Amino acid sequence: MHKLPVTVLTGFLGAGKTTLIRHLLVNNGGRRLAVLVNEFGEVGIDGDLLRDCQVCDEEETAAGRVIELTNGCLCCTVQEEFLPAMESLLAYRDRLDGIVIETSGLALPKPLIQAFQWPAVGHAASVDGVVTVVDCAALAEGSPVADRAALERQQQADPNLDHETPLEELFEDQLACADLVVLTKTDLVDAAARQRVEAWLASQLRPGVRLIAAIQGQVVPDVLIGFNAAVEANLAGRPSHHDEEEDHDHDDQIMAVPVVLDQAFELPGLTTALRQILEAWDILRVKGFVAVPHKPLRLVVQGVGQRLTTHFDRPWHPQESRQTRLVFIGRQLDAARITQGLQAVAGTPVA
Repeated sequence: MHKLPVTVLTGFLGAGKTTLIRHLLVNNGGRRLAVLVNEFGEVGIDGDLLRDCQVCDEEETAAGRVIELTNGCLCCTVQEEFLPAMESLLAYRDRLDGIVIETSGLALPKPLIQAFQWPAVGHAASVDGVVTVVDCAALAEGSPVADRAALERQQQADPNLDHETPLEELFEDQLACADLVVLTKTDLVDAAARQRVEAWLASQLRPGVRLIAAIQGQVVPDVLIGFNAAVEANLAGRPSHHDEEEDHDHDDQIMAVPVVLDQAFELPGLTTALRQILEAWDILRVKGFVAVPHKPLRLVVQGVGQRLTTHFDRPWHPQESRQTRLVFIGRQLDAARITQGLQAVAGTPVA
């Protein structure tokens, strides 16, 4: 059998990777795609969003169509979890046309790709291409992530830091490894800012790497799949800051704080509390689901830096617990105080 093509989707927290995958699954052009989600945190928010796109039925989900890795960055845990996850997917190789791997927002792409040189994986799968997702609105403000100010404060507080922060190096690695760059949130900037961002990105990419824009993840599937790059066999042309290192360390101050409450929230009070939390703590991202009193629909919360958005996505299932489940990702967070900040505006317990 031919090798199963694998698309690696990389990019920072909140850039729009999950939205892109959901659109790909709904508009798959008849392709049978498996998705491996590398989730950062103890509550599988992104996995739920993917399952709720109503593409995967119960049989496919049970068979491993959607797999979440919840114990850290994929590139740090490949020996512990990536190999069995891939073996589980490859067991259904005859039922699949491809695999999409969404890396965590802090994962280096190259160590993951190197894992496809292992015989246990490389005999059956090959990295078809690497797609890097970039937040245009954040980059227009001078940062690869939405909350640049927190990064600068850390840099000023530590005289031992190089002129490049770890996140900037990671961004350069993501671009250097890309076969395609997808620019998201272009609708949040004006035409001049978008042109500046596109011109700068073009100067950073290898010859032949294309740059396209997407709003709400709407990209034609044929653009994301079919590079035939066999990336794992051609890594020399994709330089990394960590090429000479045997291992790498992420910023160990990054942590994920899950908050699960059996209480509902009125939207105005919830929004006020979340904005206060975002201002008080060094939070890169907040995401999750919220129960709203007298509403049959589940509220989805997404926040990147100081940007906070909410929308109702679907009715709560009859067998589903109407819990409020949020994950806060950031530096030096206090779970108890963040939880107290939410409980101060919480309503009555959900039945």
